Amino acid sequence: MSAAKQKGTAWETALVRFLGEFFEKRFGLEPRRKAQEGFEDAGDIGGISPFVAQAKAYKSWEDAIRLGLDGVEKQKIHAGEPYGVAFVKRVRRSVGAGYAVMTVATFARLLVRLRRAEFLLEKHAPDAWEVHAAGTAQDLVRELR
Repeated sequence: MSAAKQKGTAWETALVRFLGEFFEKRFGLEPRRKAQEGFEDAGDIGGISPFVAQAKAYKSWEDAIRLGLDGVEKQKIHAGEPYGVAFVKRVRRSVGAGYAVMTVATFARLLVRLRRAEFLLEKHAPDAWEVHAAGTAQDLVRELR
């Protein structure tokens, strides 16, 4: 295995470990490395529906972002997921300080989906909304650890 391939595999493994520890299997989120599938590649990391992820550990951020986003936009279709994200490694930074990059269109669709869900939850199930809001605050504290 080449040094570049080893570096990429290590980044994928670190991402899966970090995300798995953060998610704690909540809401069916169980990140895992995916097998490479050539032309029908469906991303590097699965188990994070509605996302599929491409992991990039390049020296050049520009290349990592460009190639990561170009790849994940195709891979999300192969994976049958609506959203794609490129996880870009930052040198000498923790996994959580890496970049999660998506297109502006993906961000816009995701924000509308989130706001729609939260609006409907607050309107139709206020008690559930309170639980959701408290959980969101707890996740922020968890992130800051």
